[in-house]
Amino acid sequence: MIIGIAGGTGSGKTTLVTKIAEKLSQDEVLVISQDSYYKDNAHLSYEERCEINFDHPNALDFELLYEHLKALKKGQSIEQPVYSFIEHTRMKETLTISPKKVILLEGILVLANTEVRSLMDAKIFVDADSDERLIRRLKRDVADRGRTVEEVLDRYQNTMKPMHEAFIEPSKSHADLIIPHNEHNPTAVLLFEKIIMQLID
Repeated sequence: MIIGIAGGTGSGKTTLVTKIAEKLSQDEVLVISQDSYYKDNAHLSYEERCEINFDHPNALDFELLYEHLKALKKGQSIEQPVYSFIEHTRMKETLTISPKKVILLEGILVLANTEVRSLMDAKIFVDADSDERLIRRLKRDVADRGRTVEEVLDRYQNTMKPMHEAFIEPSKSHADLIIPHNEHNPTAVLLFEKIIMQLID
C-alpha cells in the first residue's frame, strides 16, 4: 500500500513520516521522498540550475515517480535517483530500492499530481502556520543545503509562497486526513497510526 503525505515546506512531513515509520518494523515500511525525483538538470549550467523553481510541479519527474511506484506495487525493485540540492541536479549513482508492505511517499507536491495520487491508498496533508514553516525552512536550508539567509528569504518570497498558494494548498482538498501542527497534535497522529494499522491487517 502507498500512503501519500503532503504539506507545505517546513510543515513537519518528515517528522510525521519518522513517527509512523518507527511504529512499523524495518521490513514493513519504505520511505520515498519526492525530492529524489527532481528532474535531471545536468545539461544546464550551475547558474541556470540555481534559477529553477523547485516548488513548481514542472520541476519534478512525476512520470518516473509514477512508473517506480507502479513497479513497487507489483513487487519489483527500482533504481531510485539520487538528487543533490547543492549541485541542483541528479548524481550519477542510483539507489536500488526493494518493495515493502507499506510505502510512505512524502513531499510538498505528492497530492498535486493526478497519476501519482491515483496509486495512493491513503492521502494525508500536514498543515502548519506559515511563519513556523518559514523558520523551519530557513534553519534547514542554511544548515543542510549551504544557502544564505538572504537566498532562502528571496526564494520564499518569489517562489515558495506563491507556489504554495497555487499548487500545494489546493492539493489539500484531495487529502483523506488533515493533520494540523503534526507532532503538536498527538490525537491526529494517533488516529493516522490506527488507520495505517487497519489497512495493513
